[in-house]
Amino acid sequence: MTTPDFIIREIKPVDSPELAIVIRSVLVEMGAPKVGTAYEDKATDSMFETYQKKKSKYFVVEHKNKVVGGGGIAQLDNFEGNTCELQKMYFLPIARGKGLGTKLISVCLEKAKELGFENCYLETLPYMEAAVKLYKKNGFINLDKPLGNTCHYSCDVWMIKKLQL
Repeated sequence: MTTPDFIIREIKPVDSPELAIVIRSVLVEMGAPKVGTAYEDKATDSMFETYQKKKSKYFVVEHKNKVVGGGGIAQLDNFEGNTCELQKMYFLPIARGKGLGTKLISVCLEKAKELGFENCYLETLPYMEAAVKLYKKNGFINLDKPLGNTCHYSCDVWMIKKLQL
């Protein structure tokens, strides 16, 4: 899938270092805590390997051969049920406001349906207002408490979307 100068594609091994920089720089830009978020996740430094698990997939947003964003899905940790989690969706400023967030969510949710998930869950921070607005626009609704245990205890906005199989 492409938008002029932007490509959404599956992650490759070579993308992991660039993607870790993207994730951490967006978290710092947004003033997010470094603990209890993706900033400190071991997975952030090995994104390709992390998403080689069964029932998971990660996509990057590429602009002129440079990784400028990404997002993926995987089984929700420590949760009984057929629910995936939309994970590590971050965009550098150059990729924002172009409809790429909606496109990437669509790609992730289609993959989630292919993998047989019934629901998609996510966690974010309340001051990531553009992200919350994007998720709501794409059919996610707020929950009163978290599902599973993602270890992202600093994230206190929890949302879910029922997937139409």
